[in-house]
Amino acid sequence: MLMRFRSPSIAAVIALLSSSLAGCGTVNEKLSAGMSDYVPRWAGGLPADAPPRPGTPQYDAYMKERERKRLMPAADREKEEQAQKGATGSMSADAAR
Repeated sequence: MLMRFRSPSIAAVIALLSSSLAGCGTVNEKLSAGMSDYVPRWAGGLPADAPPRPGTPQYDAYMKERERKRLMPAADREKEEQAQKGATGSMSADAAR
């Protein structure tokens, strides 16, 4: 009699565990989409130079700026990039002090 009771109970426990794990998968998928923006870079989050998420106003501005730079002549683009690097380099040097 013990064997008759044991087999269905093991099957029920396995079914319960597998269904609960399937539920965790969908919850984690939704949480990870929103929480990934808040994970620090040192812990594996987005890098500092990552573009904004599509669908946000920042993304639209980012794409307009990118298109403007694409249409710019190469010589002007290089000058602008060097000027930006020089400005950021002086900022980081001031922050180091």
